[in-house]
Amino acid sequence: MSKTRKMSSAEIGALWTTYHKKTMILRILEGLIEKSDENEARNLMSDLHRKLDKKVLEMKTMIEKEGAAVPVGFTSQDVHLDSPKLFDNGFDIMFCRVLKQISMGMYVLHMTISYREDIIEYYRQLTDLTQTYYEKFTQYLLKKELLSYPNYSTMPKSVGYITDQSYTKGTNLFGEKRPLNTIEFGMMYHSIETNIFGMQLMKAFAQCTKDEEVKKYFISGHELAKEILKETNEILLADDIQPPAASGGTLTGSTAAPFSEYLMLYCTYLLGGFGLGGQGFSSVFILRNDLRAKSAVFAKDTYEYTMAGAKLMMDKGWMEEPPGMDS
Repeated sequence: MSKTRKMSSAEIGALWTTYHKKTMILRILEGLIEKSDENEARNLMSDLHRKLDKKVLEMKTMIEKEGAAVPVGFTSQDVHLDSPKLFDNGFDIMFCRVLKQISMGMYVLHMTISYREDIIEYYRQLTDLTQTYYEKFTQYLLKKELLSYPNYSTMPKSVGYITDQSYTKGTNLFGEKRPLNTIEFGMMYHSIETNIFGMQLMKAFAQCTKDEEVKKYFISGHELAKEILKETNEILLADDIQPPAASGGTLTGSTAAPFSEYLMLYCTYLLGGFGLGGQGFSSVFILRNDLRAKSAVFAKDTYEYTMAGAKLMMDKGWMEEPPGMDS
């Protein structure tokens, strides 16, 4: 397959989205690096920034060679390097780790709609880079005791099959629930981990934004993450499961925004999409009806919140329009 074949609409759309996300991450990294006073964390983020910056330049060249307009994305105007430190040590790496989780999911999607060899190879390289740094960030947080391991359970000694459809029921005639299986627990544990981070991030964004409408939106996001966290914890506690949940770092008292309100809104928009994707995928593997119903409610609330953020960006004139199909 020739690398000079014209780029398809799906491919330019994928690169357009990737350009926005990568330039956003570069600006976030710049803000976090500027305030980091922990050498290991600073070096990790600086190395990632250097490598991502090169990949963004490659992507820009690919778009330009097609004669297409390069998106504006996020620029130096979207990061305020002179602002006081907002995120304490540890939260910066937790932030980077969550961004890498989003990247992994998006690269899989973009690779499946790419057909040109150079674009597929580009996403393969981005995937390798993301997986490498996701592992580095995870090990850093574990070493610093800012991230917890999921609970342990007794290892299975035999293999069995489900032959009774009552396995899917949340309760039986006596009101007793089937205990969670390890797959269901894993999905719920991930939800807890991401919503702890989301709750803290929304608090940080609300703390430093000056636009009252945007502040209200972030406060609403904080409450949504808090509610999902509360209800998920209640399900686990009903099974006598108390998952460890390290905070992943703390916030300072700064009320000066390290990033533009547009960047913070767009970041929240991506986190909402990531949450929706995770809930949709995990629901296939959750066999207890009550848990699937709860997941559907979470997905509905997350979708409505995410779309409200998109509409807010449109109202503010901040949402860049994706390339249109030929009429």
